Amino acid sequence: MSRVTEAFQSGKVFIPFITCGDPDLETTARLVRAMAESGAGLIELGIPFSDPTAEGPVIQAANQRALSGGVTTDKIFDMVKTLRVDVSVPLAFMTYANVVFSYGTERFLAKAVDAGIDALILPDVPFEEKGEFAPACRAAGIDFISLIAPTSHERIAMIAKEAQGFVYCVSSLGVTGMRSSITTDLGAMVQLVREANPNIPCAIGFGVSTPEQAAAMSKLADGVIVGSAIVRRIAEHKQDSVSHVSEFVKSMKQAMP
Repeated sequence: MSRVTEAFQSGKVFIPFITCGDPDLETTARLVRAMAESGAGLIELGIPFSDPTAEGPVIQAANQRALSGGVTTDKIFDMVKTLRVDVSVPLAFMTYANVVFSYGTERFLAKAVDAGIDALILPDVPFEEKGEFAPACRAAGIDFISLIAPTSHERIAMIAKEAQGFVYCVSSLGVTGMRSSITTDLGAMVQLVREANPNIPCAIGFGVSTPEQAAAMSKLADGVIVGSAIVRRIAEHKQDSVSHVSEFVKSMKQAMP
């Protein structure tokens, strides 16, 4: 069992997302430590990209700020390596195929393993094209996380059977962002995953932003992923955002039964 799947063994998992280098890498490192201490069971680290197609305006702006500040993939690898001295929760990179491909897939994965990364999420790689990355991830010992969307339907079972780590259930059509209500029949989606692969945990993301939503989603799934609501707090408070994000993570984790 991978460290990622193992994280789900002791109860519901809260998974925060932040963009590395927004507002700077030093603050990113402080945020990761604070979120781990506040109850995050797994943390997604966004490697900024100039054209983040799955992201809404909040995370797009964070990508631009990070890139403008001079963050690079190599600097992010170095930061993760220093975090691993005292941060033990699983860490996943979330980025885009081009970032990995242009770096050199094998080279990227070797550096990720060396830094202490457990999983990779590439939202712009459909299931049919995962052959470019999934075997290399498997060889490196990194979980390649599969996403399923409300439109996946008959593909859900197929995706779930081959999934590693956990299945990322996308709650809504469109890009990331906060939503006042989530109308997708997520219960049915999660049920299909569990029927196809009872051993793979499911985490719901895209649109979750309040403790009430986290409570509702965690009743359906094994984990809840939150990005925009956290990135918005970082945009607002910048270097002073650590305490604000820490309190938010605590409130979300406490809301999950």
